[in-house]
Amino acid sequence: MIQCTAKPSLASLFVALTLLAGGIGHAHAAGRADATSKPPNILFIVLDDIGIDQFRTFGYGGLTPPAMPNIDRIADAGVHFRNTWSMPACSVSRSVFFTGRFPLRTNLYAALGPDDLANSMLSPWETTLPKLLKERDYESALFGKFHIGLQGNNPFGDRMPASLGWDYFSGWLDETGDPSSIDTTAGGVGPQGTYACGYVPGARDGGADAGACYSGDGSCRVMAGTGPNPPGRACRDSGGIFDPEEVCRQPRPSYIDFNLMSAHYVSPLVINRPHGVVRRLPLTDVRARTYRGSVPVDAAIEWIEQRAGDKPWMATVSFATVHTPLQAPPLHLLAPDARDTNALDCSAVGAFPILSNQMIEALDTEVGRLLLETGIVKRRRRDGALRYNPENTDTMLVIVNDNGSLGYTVKQPFDGARSKGTVYQTGVWTPLIVAGPLVEEPGREVTHMTNIADLYELFGELAGIDVHERVPRTLDSMPMLPYLVDPMQDSIRQWNFTQIGLNLQADGALNGPCQFANSCSHIPVTKGVCEDNGGVWFGQGADGFSDGVPIPSEGFTYCCEVQQWLTEQVPPQDTVDILPQSGVAIRNDTFKLVRNNTKDYDPTTNACVDSESDELYEIDEARPVPKLDTEEAMLDEPFTSVQQANYDALSDQLAVILSSQPPCSGDGNIDGVVDIRDLVAYRALRWLSRGTSSWYDLDLNGLTNSADAATVRQNLGTICSK
Repeated sequence: MIQCTAKPSLASLFVALTLLAGGIGHAHAAGRADATSKPPNILFIVLDDIGIDQFRTFGYGGLTPPAMPNIDRIADAGVHFRNTWSMPACSVSRSVFFTGRFPLRTNLYAALGPDDLANSMLSPWETTLPKLLKERDYESALFGKFHIGLQGNNPFGDRMPASLGWDYFSGWLDETGDPSSIDTTAGGVGPQGTYACGYVPGARDGGADAGACYSGDGSCRVMAGTGPNPPGRACRDSGGIFDPEEVCRQPRPSYIDFNLMSAHYVSPLVINRPHGVVRRLPLTDVRARTYRGSVPVDAAIEWIEQRAGDKPWMATVSFATVHTPLQAPPLHLLAPDARDTNALDCSAVGAFPILSNQMIEALDTEVGRLLLETGIVKRRRRDGALRYNPENTDTMLVIVNDNGSLGYTVKQPFDGARSKGTVYQTGVWTPLIVAGPLVEEPGREVTHMTNIADLYELFGELAGIDVHERVPRTLDSMPMLPYLVDPMQDSIRQWNFTQIGLNLQADGALNGPCQFANSCSHIPVTKGVCEDNGGVWFGQGADGFSDGVPIPSEGFTYCCEVQQWLTEQVPPQDTVDILPQSGVAIRNDTFKLVRNNTKDYDPTTNACVDSESDELYEIDEARPVPKLDTEEAMLDEPFTSVQQANYDALSDQLAVILSSQPPCSGDGNIDGVVDIRDLVAYRALRWLSRGTSSWYDLDLNGLTNSADAATVRQNLGTICSK
C-alpha cells in the first residue's frame, strides 16, 4: 500500500504556503520574447559528480573515457559550452541554478547534511525556476535528486519540493540528501559486511548460483544460473531479495528484510502532487527498489507523456549517478562486452574508476531512452545512434553537471587531489550542453565564460521573462540566449566566480572530521557518508582505528585536532593536508585567484591555527592538456607586471562580490524590509516547524521562538540594501 503522510494537514499546509509565498508567482509576463506565443518546452538533465574530465566530446576523458554516444549526439546537434563553472558541491550548485544567486546570498554553502539548519536550505521565498516560469504558464516537475533541503530541519518536511514551486516531484528525500550506504547484508540474508556490493554474487565469487527470489508484493520464485548476471544480482535488479541456496517458503523467512535501504537500489521515494498531496512509497514498492539511474527516467517519461499540448512544461531529470557509494548498474544498460564486475569490492576505492565508468555509460543509455520515449528523438539510425533533429522539436534540451568528479574517479591530466569539494578547476569546471530549435549553427563551441547561475537567466529568456526586472532581489545570472542565436556573440561575462563553505548548524557546530589517505575534510556530512567515500571517521561516534590505535569514540571537532592526535601517538603517525573549510575563486580569461580559509595544523607548534591564503594561477581550456590550477602551477611572488595587474583586478572584483550581500537581521522573508509581514511569517513558521528550525531562527540555535520574534520587533522599519 502507498502510505500518505499525515502531518501537517493539507488545508493547514496550504494556508501556510499561501502566507509564506505571498507575492511570488503572480502572472506577470515581462520579457524579451513575444509573451503571446507559446514558449518552448524545457528538458533539463542534471548529472551528478561527472566533471568535464570524463567527457570525450569536450576533448578529455583520459586513457579510459566512459562511452557516452547519446550525450555525444546531443552535443553534436547543439552547443558545447566549454568554459562553464559550477559550484564545488551538489546542493550548492542546485541552489545556484534554481535561483540564479550565489551561495553568499542563500547561506547554502556545501552539500546539505542532517545537522544543517533550514537557514542553509533553499527558502520558500526565493523565486525559484518553477515559480518564475509559472508566469508563462509553465508546468514544472522535478524527478530524482532534490538535495536543496532536508526534511529533518525543514519545516515543510516531505513537502519541500511543493513549497519551492514544483507542480510535481517524484524523487528521493534521503536523510543525507544522497544515496544511503550499501546494504551489505543483501536484504538480511547474510551478516553485515558479507556482500560488499549489496547483492549475492555467483558461486564463483563467493555467493550462489541458485536460490529463492522474494518480491515486495509477497511472491517468490526460484532463480538459477551462471555467468555475468548471477541470480542474486538479477533478483536484486528486479527489486527482490535473493535467499541463496534456498527454496521459496511461505511465510517467507523472518530474516528477509524489505526495510533496509541500499544505495542506488533501495531508496525512499517520495511523490509531491498538486494541491499538497504527498506520498512516501514503502520500500516494498518496486519503484522504491528500482535502480536510481532508471527510476527518474521512468517517472519523467510518464509525466511528459501526460502533458497537454497547449501548455509549456519544464521537466528536470536529476540523476544521482555517479555519487558514492558506487555500484554496478543493471547489465541491460551496458554494452554486451562490458567488463564483468561481480568480483569487485564496491567499498574499495580501487574499484571506483571501473564502477564510475559503467554507471556513466548506463546513464547515457537512459538519457537515450528518455529522449526516444518522449518523442524528442523519433528513431535510431541504422548503426543504433540517436537520430536527433532539434529543429523539428518544440523542446530545448539542457545538460549540465553539478560539480567536479570525485577524486578517486578523476581522469588524467586533471587533478584528483583538487577535485570535487574544492574551488580548483577539477572541482568546478563542468560540462554544459544546450540543444534545441533555437540554436543557430548547431555543432559549435562557445569558449566564453559562463556560470551555472546563468542557466536561471537562460530559462527566463526562453520563456520571455526578464529575470532582473522580475526578481526583487540580487541576481548573479547573466544572459546565455545570445550565444545560442548568434554564433558571433562576444563574451558577456568578464569574470567568473565559485564558492564553498560551511552550512549553518545550531550554535556554530560543523560536520566531524573525515580523514582520507592524503587529506582531511569536513565535507562528508555523517560517519556513513565519510566511509562510503573511502574515509575514516574521526568525529563523534568514531569506532575505527588509525595504524592499529583506536580512535577516541568522542571524536574531534576539527581536522587540525586529528593531526595533533596523530602526532602525539607513540610512535607518531603521519599527518595529512587539511582541505579548506571555505574557499572562493574568481577568474578572467587567463588568470584565476583562489582564496582558501582553513583551520590548519602547524607542525612546528603542534597547534591549530587559522589561515587564509591567496593563490594566483594562469589557466586555459586547451585540449587534451589544459592549463590547470595544480599545486605545481601556482605563480610565485614577486609577480610580473602582467600577473600583478591581474591579481589586483581579480582581488578588487572579489571584494565587490563578497561585500554585496549585507546582513539584514529580521528579514526572514528576504523581501528587503523588516516589517509586519515578517512577524506574520514568523508566527506561521513557528507553528509549521513546531518551534524548531526555520528561516526565522534568527539566532541560529535550532529553535524558532520568542527570542527570534524579539529580533524582528527590534529591527522593524529596517530597509535592506539590494
